Amino acid sequence: MAAFKSTATSAVALSIFMTGSAAFADVTAEQVWADWKEYMAGFGYEVEATENQSGNQLVVSDLTMKVDIPDEEADVSITMGQLTFSENGDGTVSIALPTEFPIVGAMESQGENIGFNLNYINQDFVMTVSGDADQMTYDYSAALAKISLLDVVVNGEPVEIGQVEVSVADTKGQSVMTIGELRETQQTMTSGTVDYVIDMKDPESDDQFKMLGSFGGMNFEGTSSIPAEMDATDVAAMLAAGFAFDGKFGYGGGTVDFAINGDGSTLEGNSAFGGGDFDIVMDEKALGYNVSLTDMDLSLKSGDLPFPVEFSMQEYAAKLLMPVGKSDEEQDFGLGVTLADFTMSDMIWGMFDPSGQLPRDPATVSFDVTGKAKMAIDLMDPEAMEAVESGDVSFGELNAMNLNNLTVSLAGAELTGDGAFSFNNDDLESFGGMPAPVGAVDLKLVGGNGLLDKLVAMGFVPEDQAMGARMMMGLFAVPGEGDDTLTSKIEVTEDGQVSANGQRLK
Repeated sequence: MAAFKSTATSAVALSIFMTGSAAFADVTAEQVWADWKEYMAGFGYEVEATENQSGNQLVVSDLTMKVDIPDEEADVSITMGQLTFSENGDGTVSIALPTEFPIVGAMESQGENIGFNLNYINQDFVMTVSGDADQMTYDYSAALAKISLLDVVVNGEPVEIGQVEVSVADTKGQSVMTIGELRETQQTMTSGTVDYVIDMKDPESDDQFKMLGSFGGMNFEGTSSIPAEMDATDVAAMLAAGFAFDGKFGYGGGTVDFAINGDGSTLEGNSAFGGGDFDIVMDEKALGYNVSLTDMDLSLKSGDLPFPVEFSMQEYAAKLLMPVGKSDEEQDFGLGVTLADFTMSDMIWGMFDPSGQLPRDPATVSFDVTGKAKMAIDLMDPEAMEAVESGDVSFGELNAMNLNNLTVSLAGAELTGDGAFSFNNDDLESFGGMPAPVGAVDLKLVGGNGLLDKLVAMGFVPEDQAMGARMMMGLFAVPGEGDDTLTSKIEVTEDGQVSANGQRLK
């Protein structure tokens, strides 16, 4: 069934892409349709359809797209409803869809024949193509776009797996594409409310997953470069051919209710959030993303839990930037996580602090690391990764690392810090095979001794262990300004010496 889920997801994504943000165009109906076929063929699809030209209209029906998926040992075909390409007499072409039409999928994989039927509904759909042969612009809008899973058939037998439905209101957008050796596309899109229902069960067991939710609209702005022909299963070759994507997604606040039943237990919950962003960039040099979410509240309950679990967080953010292409030049990398103003219910606090000795202020954990590195391999090349795993080659060189921000604020104590190090890759002996670092990090701890005292009084930390912790803090830190404040400066010099606050450790 995993293969079916992957195929169904691909069909939904493809249908929405074709009807919402397509970027294929020319000045006549025939040229528009020819470019669509060329575009899909570039992704490996074999396209078949019935074409009827009548006056200024080209009607395409019985559209079938077939593709082989080598990794799944599968053949997949998708059949869609009628498309109408109409020349408007002013150099533009309109593309029309029926208000409702089916999408039929079939897949043969590892001895199983899997079929599924989707239904696509749109209201007030309008798409107009303008421009010339070198640059085309798609303007589109729809009051509603909804896609639903109707049924699934495995080896000729209907299989009841549940309900899947997604609807998007008030979509509006534009795609501007320049055709050359690469298809260069600039896109913008906004939408109204997004609603979804996922209620699926495993036909071979009683396991069930249900999710019902909505959020207040989406927006997108981005660019992409797509080679005329590419194999999406060979990412390294795809990137080398010029594939690139840089997109910024935004979404409004919403709610979600969910339930998971399996192995004789049930987990139910609901969540609300205030909206967020998701940015992603990918090209032959680097892969990166930046995700954020605000004002999240989550409640969970289960028969395995003695009471409901509730917590909230004002901000969640994560970012990653890593080089993926082989290069003799230094490349940027980065990693960051923020969990800001995290709070949990008094019932959870009461499990380990019933007398309320610990401050219950919102907690924050945040760090941001950036640096420079040289890549000795293409990270997306499977053969190169196998060579790394076998020990024949290394990933490359670490040249610099910066701790731009460290914040851990919890139960009345706060640790902060920053620092920077460079690395000598010619010296792999001084630090046990690691490139020798040079630099320093500054740390500050406020309220650490007070928190340790409370943990001892609560019985969480034995007195002898607390004494050992205080001795370590005395070794690595010195008193700072203010009560219960410690500071520490850890330095590593070019000759391999390590010191804490000027006291040599190595």
